[in-house]
Amino acid sequence: MQINKITDYLWEIPPTEKEGMHVPARIYASEKLFKEMDAGVFEQITNVACLPGIQKHALCMPDGHWGYGFPIGGVAAFSTQNGVISPGGIGFDINCGMRLIRTDLKLADVQPRLRDLLNVLFNKVPAGVGAKGFVKIDKKELADVMTHGVGWCIKKGYGWAQDRDRVEGGGCLPGGDPSHVSQHAVERGIGQIGTLGSGNHYLEIQVASQENIYDEKLARAIGIFGQDQIVVMVHCGSRGFGHQIGTDYLRVFDSAMKKYGITVKDRQLACAPFRSPEGQAYFSAMNCAANMAFANRQVITHRIREAFSQVFNEDAERLGLETIYDVAHNVAKIETYEIDGKPTELLVHRKGSTRCFGPGRSEVPTLYRDWGQPVIVGGSMETGSYLCIGTQKAESETFGSTMHGSGRTMSRHAAKRMVRGSDLQRRMEQHGILVKAVSMSGLAEEAGAAYKDISEVVDTMDAVGVSKKVVQLKPIGNIKG
Repeated sequence: MQINKITDYLWEIPPTEKEGMHVPARIYASEKLFKEMDAGVFEQITNVACLPGIQKHALCMPDGHWGYGFPIGGVAAFSTQNGVISPGGIGFDINCGMRLIRTDLKLADVQPRLRDLLNVLFNKVPAGVGAKGFVKIDKKELADVMTHGVGWCIKKGYGWAQDRDRVEGGGCLPGGDPSHVSQHAVERGIGQIGTLGSGNHYLEIQVASQENIYDEKLARAIGIFGQDQIVVMVHCGSRGFGHQIGTDYLRVFDSAMKKYGITVKDRQLACAPFRSPEGQAYFSAMNCAANMAFANRQVITHRIREAFSQVFNEDAERLGLETIYDVAHNVAKIETYEIDGKPTELLVHRKGSTRCFGPGRSEVPTLYRDWGQPVIVGGSMETGSYLCIGTQKAESETFGSTMHGSGRTMSRHAAKRMVRGSDLQRRMEQHGILVKAVSMSGLAEEAGAAYKDISEVVDTMDAVGVSKKVVQLKPIGNIKG
């Protein structure tokens, strides 16, 4: 396959390389990350370039690796008039995303009570396969969650009024209609609000040290003052609820493609015209799942505040536990970009990719509009994470998108063959990171060696000018499913 090196961080596969490609496929990566990309990335991103109505380029971020249909790290924008919507470009864990919470506490305050804090958090935020939350609701209330997201949580006392303004889209994507969600999905999701789940989902206590701040002015504008400040990061999504919606509509789209005369290179890219009844039904159900995921992270935030209050015997407000931001990285959204010199409405699929709008964009909350949208990038539990900020260049180059995390370099099975969970837990404690996990097997799957170098991934998009580094965050305590 011919791959042209455009810059030190950008590679392009021309449409001539695969029959049916409508646009080039582009991969953002350093030389090292590019060489480490698995072959599935090239196959999948060129398949994406063949989908009807795709605009400009099919994109893969530097954390890209093989996924279902789209590569994880994949971005594609489709005309809302003659393009498609594809569950494979969104993912099964709809609105899997990140939330970052600041505090006024410092490492010296938390270190002596860290084990107690992790124990309380572990009890308050259920993790693992099949975990059920403390929020007990009926199907009518779940329908309210699907349509109102974070707004429902605040009404019920599971958040502060200002939280809503610090969540992508205000914590509620419009157009969610519960009538498009199956009863099976409802049954799977009704008890899962306020839970982490399993896999690579986590709740992590982190430190923002002065030496790891890259832009002090931006950091302070976002709420980070450094000086070994404690922050909390949450990574989770819509759990079994979103998974069932994805499963349901893949079946629907398999039939719809025959109806609309659509063929795809890979059945995992099953799709339907966005404006078709099937496409609109899935989009509505996807928004329901996204709103459930926003609510899930909001309720977890509520429980985190309770835990800190309990351990430090102080109100969460006085401890400064404010949401910095909450971003989705498995979703499709209607956004406007310039195509051939004209503002054009597009449906942007981001799978394992984070939105990163620059200053001035109306979708960025007023609080951050002068600076750009905060971008939360989760690393492995051994290496740390990053807080970045979006740029206007992202809007012209990547449909306002950047990386979402480290990206795996080995399968979960390979990771388990490499290390025992109990050994990993001991090793991490020796390095100053306490871990509580539901499963030692699940812990082994998330070893740092199973992931790409988070710093190299973040540095790539910083060098390109798509997202700008603000601060690196180092882990000291982690809860895993």
